Amino acid sequence: MSKQQFPRTTVGGVSLPRMLIGTNWMLGWGHRTPAADQMIKDRNYNKEAIADIICTFLPYGIDAIMGPVAAHTVVADAVKIAEDRTGQKVIIIDTPIINVDDNEAARREAEAAIKACKDVGATFCLPHHSSVEQLVNKNLSAIPRLPDYLKMIRDHDMIPGLSAHMPELIIYPDAQGYDVETYIQVYNCLGYMMQVEIEYIHNVIWNAKKPVMTIKAMAAGRLTPFVGLSYSYATIRDCDMVTVGCFRPEEAEEDIEIGFAALERRAPNLEGRASPNKTAALGGEV
Repeated sequence: MSKQQFPRTTVGGVSLPRMLIGTNWMLGWGHRTPAADQMIKDRNYNKEAIADIICTFLPYGIDAIMGPVAAHTVVADAVKIAEDRTGQKVIIIDTPIINVDDNEAARREAEAAIKACKDVGATFCLPHHSSVEQLVNKNLSAIPRLPDYLKMIRDHDMIPGLSAHMPELIIYPDAQGYDVETYIQVYNCLGYMMQVEIEYIHNVIWNAKKPVMTIKAMAAGRLTPFVGLSYSYATIRDCDMVTVGCFRPEEAEEDIEIGFAALERRAPNLEGRASPNKTAALGGEV
């Protein structure tokens, strides 16, 4: 029996699910403690474990993964395993760190990093915020030399976007008309890792000229999936997406159901959390 398919949007002419598969909880970036990061690596930093998580999403039409895929061959290998298991294509949204120094050697290094994304099969290439933010000029309300890197991405037959923590990485490209088809932006109801207040970022997302891929919906585990996903889907546009990181396949199933419920304006169909003495006031179910 086929699974219900997750709603989709269109980015740069490509159909994408409105839930994207994140990679922090595959690669060991939990944003909590070194011990927690090591726990993630011990379980998930291998191609089979990552493939298991990807394969949980695919039957629901959630067929796009975001992260530094070219830089971490374990993810690229896992994508191939998942594709072989399921017969489904996985859309790769790569987020490479590039050298943006203003010299020929650095440009060659940046182009090599961009080419590596194409070599692993990426459809989208969104240079990492830590690279692009070095180019931001607030005095000019512009990002000088950014078009050079966007052209490199086009020249390698990928769709360009930007990974943004700074809201200027959305506002300036829109104002300057840069060749950018989508943005990544931190967005959650705690304001975790957001550079300005939630209301302002909400306004930035709603006024963006292109679809936005939101990240950190659950504030790196500081929010439950119900709270984080319900808030995100309730406050972004129909063209925008939410990126979800999972520690294991069972979490992916829960997040998918919560995502469906949020978009359908209903309660999620989930078992209650475990507890040594569940409250009788709620029927012992929560």
